[in-house]
Amino acid sequence: MGIQSHMAKAISALQKENLKAEFVEQDEFILIENLLSPEDVKAINSELPKLYKAIHRNYVPWRKKGGSISRVLIDRMTQVFAKIYYSPALLELLRYLVDSDLKDCPEDDSHAYALYCYTEPGDHVGYHYDTSFYKGQRYTGLLGLIDESSCELECILYKDNPHKESKHISVIVSPGAFVFFNGDRLYHKVTPLKKGEKRIVLTMEYLTDHRMTRFGSFISKLKDAIGYFGFYHVFIETKKNTDNKHRKEKENRYDG
Repeated sequence: MGIQSHMAKAISALQKENLKAEFVEQDEFILIENLLSPEDVKAINSELPKLYKAIHRNYVPWRKKGGSISRVLIDRMTQVFAKIYYSPALLELLRYLVDSDLKDCPEDDSHAYALYCYTEPGDHVGYHYDTSFYKGQRYTGLLGLIDESSCELECILYKDNPHKESKHISVIVSPGAFVFFNGDRLYHKVTPLKKGEKRIVLTMEYLTDHRMTRFGSFISKLKDAIGYFGFYHVFIETKKNTDNKHRKEKENRYDG
C-alpha cells in the first residue's frame, strides 16, 4: 500500500466524533497523535536528505529564525508530500472537523505545503497568528517528521475571546503526530532549538475560499518572500512553475 492508503486506514480508526468535540471546545485546535505509523514516517524521512540543499534560511528579528522549503522545490525532488497534502481521507477528515468544504490552495501559493527545518541553534518562531489574506478561513496542519529537540509548540487558546478565559498549552509535534488549527484564532509560537538538536515538520494549508484581492496577494507573497522562501523564488520561480504547468495542461488538451 502507498502512503495515501496507509493514511486512510489510520484515519478510519480515529474516533472522529470525539476529535470534533475537542476541536470545537479548543477553539478550532486539535492534536492527533500517531496519524502516521513509525514505518511510514521512516519511509517519508528517507526522502529528506535530497531536499536539504533546497533549504532557504531566513531571519526576521524578534519574529523568527529557521529554514524552509517551498511546495515548488519539494515537488521537483519528490511527490510523497504532495500525496500527503492531497490525501482524500485527510481532506475528508478536515472537512468534517471544520464543518466546511475545505479546498487545497491555488498552484501559485508557495506555502500550500512546505517543510519547516529547524537545524541551527536558536531556530524558533515567536508568538503570532497565521494571518491569512484569503477572503475565507485558512486552516493550518503540521505533521511531525523529525523531532530530535526540546522544542515545543506553545499556544494560547481563546486569547482574544472576551467570553472565555485564555488557556496556555504546550504540545510536542512528534514524528507522525498531526496538529490542525485555525491560524487566525490560535496564538502560538515554537520555542528555540538548542545546540545539536533538529526538528522538521511538514506544514499544510487549506482554505474555505480561494479568492484574494490583488493587494492581499502581493502582501501574502511579500510575507512568504521575507519570512520563508526568498524573493526570487516567490515572485519569479513560482510564477514560472505555474505558467509551465498551465502550458503543459493546455498542450495535453490539444494533443488529446
